[in-house]
Amino acid sequence: MFVGHYAVGFAAKRIQPRLSLLTLLTAAMLADILYSIFLIAGIEHVAISPGITRVNALDLYDFPISHSLLTDVIWAALFAGIFFLRSRSARAAWIIAAAVLSHWLLDFISHRPDMPLAPGVHKYFGLGLWNSIPATAIVEGAMWFAAIILYARATRAKGRAGFYGWWIPIGLLTLLWATSLNGAPPPGLGIVKIVNVVLISLSLAWTYWMDRARVDNVLESATGPQARGAFR
Repeated sequence: MFVGHYAVGFAAKRIQPRLSLLTLLTAAMLADILYSIFLIAGIEHVAISPGITRVNALDLYDFPISHSLLTDVIWAALFAGIFFLRSRSARAAWIIAAAVLSHWLLDFISHRPDMPLAPGVHKYFGLGLWNSIPATAIVEGAMWFAAIILYARATRAKGRAGFYGWWIPIGLLTLLWATSLNGAPPPGLGIVKIVNVVLISLSLAWTYWMDRARVDNVLESATGPQARGAFR
């Protein structure tokens, strides 16, 4: 999925307001962040195969370190464990772990059978949502718009930056997602690597800004410095 992973981060903010949006989106997209790094380093591989699915023209034939179920469990445990050591919040750590693991589940739903269980295990799974453009638009679109509403209602802009800085990128991401549904192949693997890094980097920088440009309604109404503080 594309915006479906963003949706997890936005929705999780409603569940655990004290967690920063940056932390939650990093957790939800951790597999793709690692995949981008491993792809550039030549550790994992992808090929362009027009028509392999209706929505995505990439043959993700070798990404077991970033996207296998076993390694995603390990990444979830490491990320959540480090966070727990810093914050001592078991609830927040479990939510972070769930956000990391949600990536494999959502990719299992959307991908053709290319999702590995573990490195070296040559059994692959996927329900193939990407084989249908209308089904992808309905399922991922419903997740996306529901998460937007949840986050927008759970937070309030501190000023114009928090308003326009939220809605303009949301509009651009929605447009980018809608245009990506046609399954057009990218012009080359070099472009894939660059776009992945740029998009992820901009997304994380944006959520870092949103953590400062918007305030959570629950935290704002709470009293005391401890209640107003946010995990990072």
